Amino acid sequence: MEAEISNALISFEKEHMGRGPLIAKTYIIQDIVMIRLKGVLTPAEKHLAKDDDGIQLIKQVRTKLLENAQGMLEESIREIAGISPVSLHTDISTKTGERFIIITLSEDLEQKLVLRK
Repeated sequence: MEAEISNALISFEKEHMGRGPLIAKTYIIQDIVMIRLKGVLTPAEKHLAKDDDGIQLIKQVRTKLLENAQGMLEESIREIAGISPVSLHTDISTKTGERFIIITLSEDLEQKLVLRK
């Protein structure tokens, strides 16, 4: 399931951000889905990240783009996990080129997966 969520995020990033990450890894921890994306910055964003104003601009634009498509991302998670998302949090590091997306769920997904086994 973690790989399926990672693949969905890669597709989402490519379709809605114009470029996918180099690496995506998903972790399911109780009622939290944490996705770590590496290599997400475009060459233009890397250039912008050379000063504080550029860093803030990148963070604002990336956050706004994700907020605008949040419903689609939440639907993907709901389809894969079978549990409704409650909230979504994100941040991007212009220093490392990493982005974290953290999704809280309405139920403990980790427990459900353990019970399935």
